[in-house]
Amino acid sequence: MAEYLSPRPQAAYDPFLLRGMEEAVGLILAEIDKGTRICLYGDYDADGVTSVCILYTFLRNLTDDIFYYIPSRFVDGYGLNNAALESIKDKGAGLVITVDCGSVSYEEVEYAKSIGLKIIVTDHHTIDTVKADCILINPKQQDCPYPFKDLAGCGVAFKLAQAIRIRKGLPRETLNSCLDFVAIGTVADIVPLRDENRTMVKYGLMKINQADRMSIRTLVKGISLDHVYAENISFGIAPHINAAGRMGSATDAVKLFLAEDEETARIQTQALKDANYKRRSLQEAAFDDCISDIQEDEDFAVLYKGRMHEGISGIVAGKIKEETGRPCVIMTDADGQKIKGTGRSIDTIDLHDFLKEFSDLFYTFGGHKGACGFTLPRENMQSLIEGIREKIKKIRREHPETFEKKEDYDLAISPGEVSLGLYEQLRSMEPFGEGNRRPVFALRGVTLSQIRYMGEEAQHVKFQAAEGSDSLECILFNKADRFRSLLEDGEKADIIGRVETNTWRGNTKIQFRVEDIVR
Repeated sequence: MAEYLSPRPQAAYDPFLLRGMEEAVGLILAEIDKGTRICLYGDYDADGVTSVCILYTFLRNLTDDIFYYIPSRFVDGYGLNNAALESIKDKGAGLVITVDCGSVSYEEVEYAKSIGLKIIVTDHHTIDTVKADCILINPKQQDCPYPFKDLAGCGVAFKLAQAIRIRKGLPRETLNSCLDFVAIGTVADIVPLRDENRTMVKYGLMKINQADRMSIRTLVKGISLDHVYAENISFGIAPHINAAGRMGSATDAVKLFLAEDEETARIQTQALKDANYKRRSLQEAAFDDCISDIQEDEDFAVLYKGRMHEGISGIVAGKIKEETGRPCVIMTDADGQKIKGTGRSIDTIDLHDFLKEFSDLFYTFGGHKGACGFTLPRENMQSLIEGIREKIKKIRREHPETFEKKEDYDLAISPGEVSLGLYEQLRSMEPFGEGNRRPVFALRGVTLSQIRYMGEEAQHVKFQAAEGSDSLECILFNKADRFRSLLEDGEKADIIGRVETNTWRGNTKIQFRVEDIVR
């Protein structure tokens, strides 16, 4: 508990406990000594972007002969691919270091070796097929003694940099200067914020809020953040980084973070803001289209949406999951013969295990409990749809509790117990995120009053929740229609939500952000 609450947590492990680390450090330093050109091969999401930035920034202390390659979601697809490796070879690279990808890219690694590239894979994804035959650093690989298995890709990249720093005896600041990138990538990739992840994120958030890095300072200011908490990364910074890869090129995000002058940082920040605006517009239209096709009694939404922009399909699936409380898979056209799918799931259904049963239908398949992606031949799509529907019917028959909605909160409190003092106590438990969610409270049997709808479409609502002489301001965003029948002056209800503050014209007051209302 002391470690959990400490403003200076200490949980960290020897990077050389990672299987493959000794060999990787030896090869990298030997190639740098030979003057070999190095390419960092990333992924197009926030974890991949920050992983590239960590190793690029750190390795620049040892060599200038280094560049990066971020694949295109639309041209290259996820992970290593042969055409990209040929391009990297043509640019003079002799060593490729992957970040946040490559663990199961056996064939692509063999091709890289066949054209004269040396390759090191650093990754954190589950290895459920044949792994790459090269130096591989992944805490999830078999026989890896590293004690913490839940590092994000950027965490693995950071441990590689840490090992090189130790071996070369470089100043600590060469490594610690990258902690802001680690915090962003770790929170964005929704890995558990516990143990070593918690340590790195806590120090990384301090660095972000010290505004040491001009490029991050420019982004934070550009998206109107005053102080950055983990949740601001989840809902503010990360969506802008991911939007670059979803709408165009994730290279725009790397260019921002590595910018050395304010004009470049300003231009790249605007590029990310434009991409995010476009993403939101497309996402809202696609969500409205999808939600209208889902039957009220559907336990697993399986949708084929043809030409939907593939950069938003995963976000839309996630929003449908949140809105309906049910898993969702959305399939789109990849080309004339191939279909791409992406899915998001609820806590009670492991989507990876669920879809793995249909692996014989896929060209490619991967993911984890909460999210998956796949490609399959067009002629297999209907078999997949029917298979999912049959399997979910079986779960409904045999385990109906899977779909039961539960009141999910940590503690019941009264309006009079909600104060700025409580809010500050909760802040000591930061950073909140995966595996350490912000505490959820229930206000039971409170009386509603002063109900005011807000927004262009009256989609938000403010009201007072009272118990005796104590009253608390509550606010509900984007779901006013869903609860309109419960929101009446003088009525009693149970309110579930989180404690937060609202600052307006320099005045800060406590409020309760509502997530659910039950009568």
